[in-house]
Amino acid sequence: MTYKPPFSITPCIIKLSQSISHALGILEGEKLDAEPIKLRQQNNIKTIQSTLSIEGNILSLEQVTDIFEGKRVLGLKKDILEVQNAIRVYEKFDQLNPTSLRDFLYTHGILMNNLIQNKGQWREGNVGIFKGSKVIHAAPPAKHVPILMRNLFDFIKEDEDISWLLKACIFHYELEFIHPLMDGNGRMGRLWQQLLLTKENTIFSFITVEELIKENQKNYYDVLAQCDSEGSSTKFIEFSLDIILTALENYRKSASVNLRDAPARLQYAKKILQEKWFSRKRYLDIFKNISTATASRDLKFGINEGLLEHKGEKNQAVYRYLRAPL
Repeated sequence: MTYKPPFSITPCIIKLSQSISHALGILEGEKLDAEPIKLRQQNNIKTIQSTLSIEGNILSLEQVTDIFEGKRVLGLKKDILEVQNAIRVYEKFDQLNPTSLRDFLYTHGILMNNLIQNKGQWREGNVGIFKGSKVIHAAPPAKHVPILMRNLFDFIKEDEDISWLLKACIFHYELEFIHPLMDGNGRMGRLWQQLLLTKENTIFSFITVEELIKENQKNYYDVLAQCDSEGSSTKFIEFSLDIILTALENYRKSASVNLRDAPARLQYAKKILQEKWFSRKRYLDIFKNISTATASRDLKFGINEGLLEHKGEKNQAVYRYLRAPL
């Protein structure tokens, strides 16, 4: 039987999960910019600056932006290198498999390149987390790390009863508890949570929670400590879901727009449907604010413009996006 980390489903978790599902539904109904490349870059910059700031990096958002744009920046060599490494990681975001242990270590190798010797490897020594001179968390012995991480990834891959939304939060906490790496555990936990959230909904590719964690940094560490004391990730799940819901609401305010014409709707739907066959009903599921007649006109437009192919007639018709020529 697959290992299952200790946690409980509380009324708070149920309520927050429902609110997140509702927020995702609103975003899908209202639509976002069909090709929000600039928005994604801006969010990646905020994510990198925030997650590194939590770990003590003092570079400002403007300096991180300059590094992203290839400009020279005055600052500590270590801080600049951390940003450069993080940029390389987020450039590969869509290529990473969040259920792959191999990808996890590969990513750590990029993130910590030229920063630590044993990048991309499990720690070999025992570690503790200190607050002043007081040990607030003693991580499991190093010899247990490989099996603990295999168990955690098996849970993520094999447990079909738990949503990806909850798995993302559970993984984040469990990673911080196991502390499997000599350095970079915090930034890897936050990155991998976002990757796992994309399994719940691809919109999380464009949404950062790190900025909100940074703003609630004390609560973040307090909840981690409380979970250590209780031997359960329940409180951290509640904390994370609340942060995720706020991030969705903020994203909606800053990025949501109505797609009012067929080309924009068809371009957006392609990101979701890719090259799979789909029905008019499936198209309507994506655009809940348009009529059946509008959906039919969109699909006809797509066929006429060479964007779609179709087979079948009337209500039995199905459609598929044509692959762009090389």
